[in-house]
Amino acid sequence: MTSSSSCFVVGSLAVLLQFLFVSASTKPIDAICHSVTDKTFCVNTLNAYPPAASATSTLQAVKAALRLSISYAGKSARFAAKAANENPNMKKQFAACKDAYETIIASIKSAAGELKVSPDTANYDVMVCTDSTTIVKNLVRKNVDKDSKIVIKMTLMMERLLRIAVGATVAVGG
Repeated sequence: MTSSSSCFVVGSLAVLLQFLFVSASTKPIDAICHSVTDKTFCVNTLNAYPPAASATSTLQAVKAALRLSISYAGKSARFAAKAANENPNMKKQFAACKDAYETIIASIKSAAGELKVSPDTANYDVMVCTDSTTIVKNLVRKNVDKDSKIVIKMTLMMERLLRIAVGATVAVGG
């Protein structure tokens, strides 16, 4: 075998192994995003989140997806609490938004605990979170102030993350 053909074979094997490694590493994310309507958003979001991107099993990726949703809900709850303190005229509305986000956190944590025992229950726990996002939207969607607009944007993102969380529970049998 000549030197150039050896380089070609070695180079081809390197590319093939790289492709196989990338394919294998995205399978847990693919399992989650398979049932999500916006697959591109799902794949891009989970690939950008290191715990999901580095997951070696579907269960690890699922747990990472749920943690991502919990983290975002926590950020949203903190923002709503801050807005409640800074907007005395809308204190009750923003406080109720904070409570709705805390309900989302509790539901997703419950789902995470149910993954192995009852994936269907985990799926239900995540799906009911949309009730909380609806509450938030109903509380502030008619308002034109900056904080209300931010809460609405955060809620729309939360809904997208919840779709990923539902896909995650479906991936483990929910």
